[in-house]
Amino acid sequence: MRHEDAPEPAARPVDRAAIESDRLRAAVLDARMARQWPVVEHNLAMVYPDSAPELVADLRRIVADHVGARPDELFLRDLSREADPGWFLRPSTIGYVAYTDLFGSTLQGVGDHLDHLSELSVDYLHLMPLLRARGGANDGGYAVAAYDEVEPRLGTMRDLAGLSERLHARDMNLCIDLVVNHTAREHPWALRARVGDPEFRDYYLFFPDRTMPDRYEQTLLEVFPTFAPGNFSWLPDREEWVWTTFNDYQWDLNWASPDVFRSMLKVMLHLADIGIDVLRLDAAPFIWKREGTVCQNLPEVHALLCALRALMAIAAPATVFKAEAIVPPHELTAYLGAGDPPRHECDLAYNNQLMVLLWSSLATGDAALMSNALRRLQPIPSHATWVNYVRCHDDIGWAVTDEDAASVGWDGVDHREFLNRFFSGEFPTSFARGAMFQFNPLTGDGRISGTAASLCGIELALASGDELHLALALRRLELIYAVVYSFGGVPLLYMGDEFAVRNDDSYLLDPAKADDNRWMHRPAMDWSLAERRSIADSLEGKAFEIFVALGRDRSRLGALDGAQPSSVLDLHDARVFAFTRLHPLAGSFVMVANFSNQTAQVSFESVGMSGEATVERATGAHLESGGLRLEPMAYAWLTD
Repeated sequence: MRHEDAPEPAARPVDRAAIESDRLRAAVLDARMARQWPVVEHNLAMVYPDSAPELVADLRRIVADHVGARPDELFLRDLSREADPGWFLRPSTIGYVAYTDLFGSTLQGVGDHLDHLSELSVDYLHLMPLLRARGGANDGGYAVAAYDEVEPRLGTMRDLAGLSERLHARDMNLCIDLVVNHTAREHPWALRARVGDPEFRDYYLFFPDRTMPDRYEQTLLEVFPTFAPGNFSWLPDREEWVWTTFNDYQWDLNWASPDVFRSMLKVMLHLADIGIDVLRLDAAPFIWKREGTVCQNLPEVHALLCALRALMAIAAPATVFKAEAIVPPHELTAYLGAGDPPRHECDLAYNNQLMVLLWSSLATGDAALMSNALRRLQPIPSHATWVNYVRCHDDIGWAVTDEDAASVGWDGVDHREFLNRFFSGEFPTSFARGAMFQFNPLTGDGRISGTAASLCGIELALASGDELHLALALRRLELIYAVVYSFGGVPLLYMGDEFAVRNDDSYLLDPAKADDNRWMHRPAMDWSLAERRSIADSLEGKAFEIFVALGRDRSRLGALDGAQPSSVLDLHDARVFAFTRLHPLAGSFVMVANFSNQTAQVSFESVGMSGEATVERATGAHLESGGLRLEPMAYAWLTD
């Protein structure tokens, strides 16, 4: 009991802002949990039936703590993105892909070139692998040795957070790669597993002899058959085998262990607190293993991604997922939640099929295969969308199914062989100058390396001094990018394509890169090219103006909203690719594209347009009575 003469206790100052903030966060957490937690419980019960209750209870604590500690500016960004969950669907969303060191030397250097991106209307920057990788060979940075460190030569985590802040100040978004299937053998988890630490042994898949590996190998595919054959590697110090899908220095994680799931969620949350807007989930299709299958695209993969996506929607909804799923078309749409019923899985996924079909159409001068194949593609939910691209850091694998090839009377094996010969420059009439990558003489399969400009014929035209061929080659480059910028989803511009950069063989001087010709299409940005764009009639100036105009025109067309599907039209003319998009407010949009070396005619009536259709953008397209005349490699964007 207090003595009546004792002084009153001093009143504690009340931090009303803190109280209100805590109340707001608690209310937001409750709302998100009510909406997302059943998804978490359902999917984890499917994957981890024996340990789900303990795991779910632990995850509840993890996400609650994260919401409570989320930096204020990112918590507000979460609220903004919850109010506008389809922010990446807007026509103004235009992506750019680059390696940090090749684009700006360091993360700080990248930030110094943001004006360049703004000129191109870019608001989505994807920086290729930048987390600390193992020394020496590291699969282009995908052999990650630390998820919580940036590659030292590029900067620090503080620099990464600083770049994120600079991007956000310009209403730009940052995407980085997160390798989810494997780590480098030098990763702390792998090092502890290798010495027998029981806490980490289950993080990877070890085998005492070849019994199980040989059984798995009966159905597994090989990713790198020439320099990394097989899917398992021998550890002489441990006298055991470890699962290594990609390279002997990349150890596959064992997602059957709840500890791997828990640890990867923590990695994602840490990156979300750095300010990362999009996590590109590298090699996601491989994360679950089952004997008798190719160990890709299994149901557990989708259950795990749905659970992770729901947990991120609770803890850090400003961060979304992009699936790196280079899989057959009939399995691809599932990564965007397609199915019955549709679900929330990844928000974005690469439209690998469109990319392959664009190159196929250029090589053949025939768009019928592209039209047929894209019409067969399963619809995706309106809350997710495609990432469309012409080139990326990787090789081009010819994902043309035998069924799709047969739909136009072609043999799938023969067509894939033709594409390899054409784009490696071996076919007699080829304009391309690429190189074969990972050719497998046993199966005849191969892939192609090369920059977009070199594959479009620009390199050959420059070498021959043929100005007419150069103009046609540049038109090819514009044509395929015009499709990518309008087909639906987020278009990606690959670094250097805005200056028509050609193949670079300087990688041959680096022993760590010399046996991987994909580096021919990964040259460092030559910023002197930015100065050449102001030279009248320079190649760099012509190419740059194409991409400035594509970005500007795309951004103002509401019908290109990513939530609206594209419908491929049948004009009964194999030379012409055409599709339409219908927006409830912005009206209809149609693109027509002539992939042949002949002139084609398209009537407005055949594409569902009135005689008062507006030509929003065109190259080589001429208005005629009731329609358009399309020169070779010409296209037009129309609205009605």
